[in-house]
Amino acid sequence: MSGEPEVHEEFEARLKAYEGLPAAATGVGRDPVNEPMIRHWCEAMGDTSPAYTGPDAIAPPTMLQAWTMAGLTRRPERTAAYDELLALLDASGHDAVVATDCAQEYLRPLRPGDAITFDSVIESVSGRKTTKLGAGYFVTTRTDVRAGGELAGIHRFRILKYAPAHRPSAPAERRPRPVVNRDNAGFWEGVARHELLIQRCTACDTLRFPWLPGCNTCGSPDWDTVAASGEGTVYSYVVMHHPPFPAFEPPYAVGLIELAEGVRIVSNVVGVPYDKVRIGMPVRLEFQRYDDELVLPVFQGVTS
Repeated sequence: MSGEPEVHEEFEARLKAYEGLPAAATGVGRDPVNEPMIRHWCEAMGDTSPAYTGPDAIAPPTMLQAWTMAGLTRRPERTAAYDELLALLDASGHDAVVATDCAQEYLRPLRPGDAITFDSVIESVSGRKTTKLGAGYFVTTRTDVRAGGELAGIHRFRILKYAPAHRPSAPAERRPRPVVNRDNAGFWEGVARHELLIQRCTACDTLRFPWLPGCNTCGSPDWDTVAASGEGTVYSYVVMHHPPFPAFEPPYAVGLIELAEGVRIVSNVVGVPYDKVRIGMPVRLEFQRYDDELVLPVFQGVTS
């Protein structure tokens, strides 16, 4: 037992040796910045800012990572050093992984036609941390994104490589808990009061959902909330059959609900058979309790 701290220190020293080594070298974006991808992104996000259309269009800054992604293929630029670091963690029993957060810095706008190159570095490996998932190590990579050779943005991405905690399993019917943070805590406080709160920019009155720290339309950080009326329609939906999960009973319908206020929310469509859900179906907000802690907004299908 007396040697255990020394073992941890030696292992962590081996991990620390990877800091500063490249994770991806001389990466090249699969496509230049282009209008179709910008349009699809904006449609998916519901972002109608005029800055992203027309002859002087720029790409939404939050698309920064999109121009470096490899799709379903493994990037050839990924280095042996990064693979070795992950293999070392796997071999030590820290073989589970979860993405924890990312942060971006924007240095200049990206415009259609920009050719993207990038390099990634293993910026940091934390000491051993204990989390609810299990003990492990946070690995942060920093990607410098360039357009025409000029630094355009920096993307930091952090994962947790951990050994799953051995603890009694939660009851099979227990649903996953929502992730509550400083940006959305007010929304979940409203749900607890059976209110569905929508953010409203106090500078330009634009409504937004999901909750964000700033306005997509004018950039203002100031906001208040309005309570949704509860009326809406099914804008789109999927029926979930697989994978089975003990807390859920497939098949069930998950809808993209367009509220009367104009914003959209993803939630379950209940009260009607899953195969009767249709685009355009009217729905009405309800709050469904799943256990002593969890209340979620769902939408009752309204049939004629």
